[in-house]
Amino acid sequence: MKVIFLQDVKGQGKKGEVKEVSEGYARNFLMPKGYVQIATDGAKKTLEQMNAAQEKKKQREKEEAQAMAARLEETTVVIKAKAGEGGRLFGAITSKQIAEALEKMKISVDKRKIELSEPIRALGVTKVPLKLYADVKGTLNVQVVEE
Repeated sequence: MKVIFLQDVKGQGKKGEVKEVSEGYARNFLMPKGYVQIATDGAKKTLEQMNAAQEKKKQREKEEAQAMAARLEETTVVIKAKAGEGGRLFGAITSKQIAEALEKMKISVDKRKIELSEPIRALGVTKVPLKLYADVKGTLNVQVVEE
């Protein structure tokens, strides 16, 4: 029996796949739990439309991420911190603090998208890499000044 998976089923298929499974397994387990539906022509067309809509959404998100990356390239975030001799900071600037500083500038970036290999521990300007989408990367200038 050909079925369309509505959810991921371990060992059987992923959401959106059309596969052949045994009739008893489909009727007695997969269909009652809502994991699959029978692959009729109408259901296949609906699946194609859903996939097309999902592709459009992914494309739009990627374009938005590219626009955000271009905007962030030109932006410099200024963070004030206490420093000692030689420009060494007391403590460090983390991705969370950078995300909060961006939030104050009305730019929303999740702290997990800021790829800071190690916290910033010195005064000055640092280029911080960002991963905004699957294959969209950008850089942000973070300037640490003495408080």
